[in-house]
Amino acid sequence: MDLRFSEKDEAFRREVAAWMAEHLSGEFATVRGRGGPGDEHALFDERLAWERKLGEAGWACVGWPKAYGGREATFNEQVIYYEEYARAGGPGRVGHIGETLIGPTLIAFGSEEQKQRFLPKIARGEELWCQGYSEPNAGSDLANVQTKAVLEGDEWRITGQKVWTSGAHWSDWCFVLCRSEPEAPSHHALSYILVPMRQPGIEIRPIVQMTGTSEFSEVFFEDARTAADNIVGKRGEGWGVAMGTLAFERGASTLGQQHSFQNELEEIIAIAKKNGAARDPVMRQRLADAWIGLRIMRFNALRTLGNPDGAALGREAMITKLYWATWHRDLGKLAMDVLGPWSEIADAAPYELSALQRMYLFTRSDTIYAGTNQIQRNIIGERALGLPREPKVAPKSKA
Repeated sequence: MDLRFSEKDEAFRREVAAWMAEHLSGEFATVRGRGGPGDEHALFDERLAWERKLGEAGWACVGWPKAYGGREATFNEQVIYYEEYARAGGPGRVGHIGETLIGPTLIAFGSEEQKQRFLPKIARGEELWCQGYSEPNAGSDLANVQTKAVLEGDEWRITGQKVWTSGAHWSDWCFVLCRSEPEAPSHHALSYILVPMRQPGIEIRPIVQMTGTSEFSEVFFEDARTAADNIVGKRGEGWGVAMGTLAFERGASTLGQQHSFQNELEEIIAIAKKNGAARDPVMRQRLADAWIGLRIMRFNALRTLGNPDGAALGREAMITKLYWATWHRDLGKLAMDVLGPWSEIADAAPYELSALQRMYLFTRSDTIYAGTNQIQRNIIGERALGLPREPKVAPKSKA
C-alpha cells in the first residue's frame, strides 16, 4: 500500500482547498462547521443553498461519471476531496444520502432511464433523499421488513412503517425496501422501490433525540403510490440491491468522516492544553491513544478501499463500522472528561449545547445505528472468519 499522493493529486488538493477557502466565506461563512452529528437541524436552508452551490460548480458527487453530473474523480482524488472538505469546515451535507447511497446504487443497478431521471438532480442538489430500511421489528434483522408493495396496473401501492429515517421531513424521495412477493422466502420476497415523499398517504413523525433535535423520523405509508418502473432491479431481488447500497456506505467519504473526527480531536487537545487537563498523565495517555486510534482507522480505510484492480471490498473491511463507532463513542466520553465540570453546563439558555456536548450525546448512538456492535461482531465472526452462525434462541413458552 502506497500512502503517498502524486504531484497531480497534490495539484488537485490545492484546487479543492482553494475553492473551499474562497466559497466558505461571505455568503456561506455561517454554515462553516455546522450540520454535523447532533447538529443536523442547523441552518438547513443555508446548507441547502450550499449544496446547490457545490452542484453548480461540479463539487458534488465528484466520483460519479460525468454523464450524470460527476467529475469521474479517481479514488485518490475522492479521498483528497473529502479530506479537504472536512479540513475547510464544510457543513454537513444535506444531500449525503443521495450522493453516497442511492446515487451509486442507481449507477450500479438502475436502468438508464432511472439514471437520467434521478442522478443529475441529486448532483445539482435539486432533490433530496432518505432511506426506508429499518422498521420497528426489522432493524438488524433487515430481511424481516413487513412494509408491503402491491403492483396495481402501472403503479405500486406501498403500505407499512419505517423508522429512524434520517432527513425524512426534508426529503423529496425515499428508497424503500419492501415485501412484494408474499409467498417467497424472506430474502427473495423483497423489492427496492423509489417512492416520492410529497404525496397523500405518507405521514412523517419526527423523533426527538437527547440533543433536543429531530434528525430522524417515523414514516407511515398508507396506500402511497409510485410508478411501476420505479423499481431498482427485478421484483424479489431487492435484498441484493439493498446490500449493494450498504456497501457503498463504506466508500471514500469515510475518509472525510475521519477528518471530521480529527477536527474534533484537535479541539479536545486544545482545550486539554488550555485548562490543564493535559498535565494529568492518565488524561495525556488517553489523548495519545485517541490520536493513535485515528491513524489506525485512516490507514486501514486506505488499505481496504484502495484496491488497484477495483475489486469489491475484502473481508478486512468488515471491521470498519465496529472500529470507528467504538472509537468515536470513546472520544465523546474523553471530550466530556477533558471539559470536566463545564461539560454539564449548557452553552446558552434554554438548551443550547456546545459542539462537543452535541457530539458526546450523538456518539451514544454510534454503536447502535447501522448495525449494533453485537451485530457487527456476528458479521465479522460468521462472514469474515467463517465461524458457525449464532444459534437462534427459541421464544419462551407462556405458562
